[in-house]
Amino acid sequence: MDASSSSFLCKTLQPSLFLYLTKSSASPPKLINPTSSARIDEKPQSLTSTATKLPKAPSPKTQPSSPTPPTLSPSHKPKIVVRPREAGLPVSNPPLPLMILNAFDDVINKFIDPPLRQSVDPRFVLSDNFAPVDELPPTDCSVVEGVLPSCLDGAYIRNGPNPQFLPRGPYHLFDGDGMLHCLRISAGRVTLCSRYVKTYKYAMERQAGAPIIPNVFSGFHGLVASAARGAIFAARMVAGQFNPTNGFGLANTSLALIGVRLYALGESDLPYEIYITRSGDVETLGRRDFDGKLLMSMTAHPKMDPETGETFAFRYSPMPPFLTYFRFDGVGKKQPDVPILSMLRPSFLHDFAITKKYAIFADIQIGMDPVEFIAGGGSMVASDNRKVPRLGVIPRYAGDENEMRWFDSPGFNIIHAINAWDEKDDNGNDSIVMIAPNILSVEHALGRMDLVHASIEKVKMDLSTGFVSRHPLSARNLDFAVSNPAYLGKRNRYVYAAVGDPMPKITGVVKLDVAIAEGERRECTVASRMYGQDCYGGEPFFVAREPENPEAAEDDGYLISYVHDERRGESKFLVMDAKSPTLDVVASVKLPRRVPYGFHGLFVREKDMRKL
Repeated sequence: MDASSSSFLCKTLQPSLFLYLTKSSASPPKLINPTSSARIDEKPQSLTSTATKLPKAPSPKTQPSSPTPPTLSPSHKPKIVVRPREAGLPVSNPPLPLMILNAFDDVINKFIDPPLRQSVDPRFVLSDNFAPVDELPPTDCSVVEGVLPSCLDGAYIRNGPNPQFLPRGPYHLFDGDGMLHCLRISAGRVTLCSRYVKTYKYAMERQAGAPIIPNVFSGFHGLVASAARGAIFAARMVAGQFNPTNGFGLANTSLALIGVRLYALGESDLPYEIYITRSGDVETLGRRDFDGKLLMSMTAHPKMDPETGETFAFRYSPMPPFLTYFRFDGVGKKQPDVPILSMLRPSFLHDFAITKKYAIFADIQIGMDPVEFIAGGGSMVASDNRKVPRLGVIPRYAGDENEMRWFDSPGFNIIHAINAWDEKDDNGNDSIVMIAPNILSVEHALGRMDLVHASIEKVKMDLSTGFVSRHPLSARNLDFAVSNPAYLGKRNRYVYAAVGDPMPKITGVVKLDVAIAEGERRECTVASRMYGQDCYGGEPFFVAREPENPEAAEDDGYLISYVHDERRGESKFLVMDAKSPTLDVVASVKLPRRVPYGFHGLFVREKDMRKL
């Protein structure tokens, strides 16, 4: 799920910036005064200046031939609204040196690296419900269909990109500031709250009144543009506009409980601790390095073992060691790093899997290509069809990489992992089974998500023979898949996946029976629900009906997700019965305003909220 470009300058500034450069790039025209804060709403209120319409993006099936797009005509399309900055912040013009740096930015964006590709053209990327919204304090919601199950006492929080300023240059979907959309359900009251993750980057740009840190996913494309943006980036540091040691990345990808604390995560920075108040408000408590033991960054997909309370994680880097594995104990104390030196060159590692015995990493065909970057003027991160993907297996409590084993798996490129477990065959031989979506069109994974097809597969690694077998579970384009969290790291039967038609828009959700693939090769879909015409959702999340009941069936629970109707411009919170063959809707909550499409979410039960 990524696309990018990168710069050699990033290696000298901070390795995490370079490893975060895993998405695509290009540049748009300047849309508004860069010193103005902007939001996009369906129904503008009390505007302080003229609203500017965001031009309609080109069709995803055709590349734009000109930077001049047609004008939006449908009245329901989002509008850009220029609003005053938050109270207490200066509104005066920036000092002359900073104005000069901003002017250089504009030159790069207009003449050196213009927006010629739709994957980084804000007119396309920020169209429809991908358009950003303002923060929203806790606001009451109404249940318009059914009754909310009692097990949903707690909070569903979903992370996603939401730029606080209109892009001044190239913009990729993954470049936006992190915004958390929290649906709090408590004592019969339902509220929605949307708040930015107050990262250092967010705070510095908010104070400056304009973007000052280049977009890591789209700002470094080609040597000339990368060098120019890198020079301005360095000049801003020298001018004292920000301090890079405080971090300059995003926290827009996911959330995780580590110990008894809740974190917003992104791969370009350290975790940011989050707190949910009794009223349902969302507060950012700060950037955390776990007593100085966590360096630079970590994955946005850590794995928490529900039985031990431990959390397993990793980070990847453009410099050796290219992969580092580590874990947190049950109270959130970070344990020593385990460098994986047998990974011989940098690879894009977004996710991984754990079993009760092992951690599994995928060394895929997406990696860093300096030749294409320098000679071809493209992205540093690209696919390499000559590379043979492989799976690395290491004991999950390993103190070093001596027991790391690699298994060749040609054609198997994963960005997300769903689950994995240990197995023994009739002869007592050990195997590992992993369920994950395989990116079949890996050459498009970095820039054209609408051309990507992901097939969920069941992969078995025989630890005795080294043989790897694979079985597809469905022919549909599926990703953003989950299972019952209580089964993480152990054998499970059901998977719930989002339907991409095409990605990144999600038209429905399906339920797969993994056990079917054990005896025969056929479609494993056993239930599905499509959201309807012009309605799109997100990654589903499974919530057990009786979480404390060890005898409860694996699929006895509910799937939850935000869903948006683009025709009406309305969003809702949907609760579906996971056991039903049609994933019946048991409750629907009308939201007070639209929730933009995003990435990964988490449901935190009331009892866990009290521990935060």
